[in-house]
Amino acid sequence: MSEFLLKAQGLHSYYGESHILHGVDFSIRKGEAVGLMGRNGMGKSTLLKSLVGVVTPRAGDVSIENRSTRGMRVHQIAQLGIAYVPEGRGIFPNLSVRENLNISARPGVDGRRDWTFERVMEVFPRLAERLNHGGQQLSGGEQQMLTIGRALMTNPRLLILDEATEGLAPLIAQEIWRIIRLIRETGIATVLVDKNWKAVTGITDRNLILVKGRVVLEGTGAQLHAQPERLAEYLGV
Repeated sequence: MSEFLLKAQGLHSYYGESHILHGVDFSIRKGEAVGLMGRNGMGKSTLLKSLVGVVTPRAGDVSIENRSTRGMRVHQIAQLGIAYVPEGRGIFPNLSVRENLNISARPGVDGRRDWTFERVMEVFPRLAERLNHGGQQLSGGEQQMLTIGRALMTNPRLLILDEATEGLAPLIAQEIWRIIRLIRETGIATVLVDKNWKAVTGITDRNLILVKGRVVLEGTGAQLHAQPERLAEYLGV
């Protein structure tokens, strides 16, 4: 069995005729946390969408435990244990919190049900207080918690979070980071995209920086912190 849960090699992805990813390699091991950083428009979201099948690369390959996902639909990739939380909080606004969670519930690839409705309630006490509220009645932070909770109800092996704290008040963002750390401790592999690079590198095992669709720097949080000039150049920090 492969040590890599997911591996991408030589990805070239486009939006229309715009060439966004230029031969990107990406991998994540079981239980690993990887941060993906870069300024706006550098290809981070396109890479995530290419990994989960929302965008079909024109060249290169994505595999999950050595099984190519070429030709698979998004839901088929999800069924291999990949949960994707896109930027923008895609919840069902006309369903209650309880319904949003239950509609996503399923066992993991190996039949495990580590993430039950009750466990999600323990991790997200705010949601427990609002079970009968409609999705549209929730604050932005609560909607983000619901989106993550829904992803966990699929009992994933890999959780991909794209800008999970975008637009949230600082205190709510802190709560989201606490939840991400807790998820990380359960052994779920995690890919994080977020503008708060210090928070990202405080959680991850490894980080990649994208510039114009290419990986220009890779390393642990400590290795990145030791290169402030390059962080300033690539991230503007």
